[in-house]
Amino acid sequence: MFGRIRGDHVAVELAVPARLRRLAESLPRPRSARAARLLKVAAWVGAIVLVVAVLDLLGVPVSDWIRDLFKKLGAVPPGAIVGGAALETLQTGFAALAWLTILRAAFPQTAIPFRVVLACYSVSVALNDFLPGNIGTLVMLMMFIAVIEAATFASILSGFVVQKIPFTILSAAVYVYLFLSVGASLSLEGHFIEDNPAGVIILGLVVLLLLALLARIFWRRARKLREELKSGGAVVTQPRRFLLGVAFPEVASFAARLGIIAVFLAAYSIPVTFHTVVSVAGANSVSKSVSPTPGGAGVMQVLNVAALQDVTSKSTATAYSVAQQLIISTWDVLFALALVVWVFGWTGGKELVQRSKTAAEEKRRELQEKRHGARAH
Repeated sequence: MFGRIRGDHVAVELAVPARLRRLAESLPRPRSARAARLLKVAAWVGAIVLVVAVLDLLGVPVSDWIRDLFKKLGAVPPGAIVGGAALETLQTGFAALAWLTILRAAFPQTAIPFRVVLACYSVSVALNDFLPGNIGTLVMLMMFIAVIEAATFASILSGFVVQKIPFTILSAAVYVYLFLSVGASLSLEGHFIEDNPAGVIILGLVVLLLLALLARIFWRRARKLREELKSGGAVVTQPRRFLLGVAFPEVASFAARLGIIAVFLAAYSIPVTFHTVVSVAGANSVSKSVSPTPGGAGVMQVLNVAALQDVTSKSTATAYSVAQQLIISTWDVLFALALVVWVFGWTGGKELVQRSKTAAEEKRRELQEKRHGARAH
C-alpha cells in the first residue's frame, strides 16, 4: 500500500505509515463501527439543527443568514467555480513542486515521489483553511519527517525557511505597491504631502527606525539562520536549481492565487483590475497572518470589504469574499482527501494525518515554551 522511497544508494522504507498500518490491523474492529459512525453523524446534524432553531427563537436570524448564504453561492456561475478550483489546484501543485526541489536537494540519496510531497502539502493547505494559527503547516512538516527516514525537524524547518523566501518577497512587493498607491492617492486627491510636510517627515523617520530595528534583529539571527540552512536548505547553494525549481514554481503559484481572485471578482461583476486584485491579495495575506481564526475567517471579509470599498458595495464585497473562501476551502479538503487516500491508503493516511497533527500540537507547545523561557531570561 505504501511502497518504498528508493534512492540512488539506499532504499528507505516508509516506516511510520507501515507501523501505523500494522497497528491499525491489530486493533479489534467492532461489527457496529459503521452504525456508530452513522449515529455520530446523525447526532451532529441533529445538534446543529437544534442550535439553529434555538438561536432563531432567541431572535438571532441564523436560518435566514444560511438561506441567504446559499442564495449567494448559487449566484456564482459554474464556470467560476470550476476555474477557481482549477487555479487552486495549480497553486497547490506549483508550491508542492517547490517543496519537492527543496527536499530532493536536502536528501539527495532518497528518491522522493512528487505525489507524496503533493499529498502532504495539500493536507497543510486544507487544515490551514479550518484550523487557527497555521497549524496545518506544522502538520505538513511532521508528515515529511514521518515519510522521509533521514529527515529531522531541524532540516525540514530550514527547508520551510527556504520555501518561504520567494513568497515573502512577492508579498512584500504587494505591500510596497499598496503603500505607494495609497501615498499617491493621498497626494493627488487630497494634497496630503503638500499640506502636511512635517507629518510626512515624521512618518518617514518612523519607517526608517523600524527598518533599522528589523535589520538589527536580522543581523543577529543571520549566523544562526545560515547554520540551519546548511541541512535542509542545501538548494540555496545551487542558484540555478533554486531559481528553476523553487522560485519559478512559487511565482507561478502566486500568479494562480491572483487568478483565483480575478475569477471570483468577475463572477460578482466587481471590476477586475491590477489594483483590485492586488488589494484583495494583500488583504487576504494580512488576514491569514494576523488572525487567530481559522483561515482568517471574519477578518478576511472585513479587509476585503475595505479593499473593495471604492469599486463595489459592502454587501457585494462580503458575498464575494465569503463565496470565494467557502468554495476554495471545500475544494482544498476534497483534493487533500483524494490525494491522501491515493498515496497512503484510507487507514494509513488517516493515522498519518492524525498522528502528525498530534505531534504538531506538541511541537508548537514546545516551541512556545522555549520562546517564553527565552524572554524570561
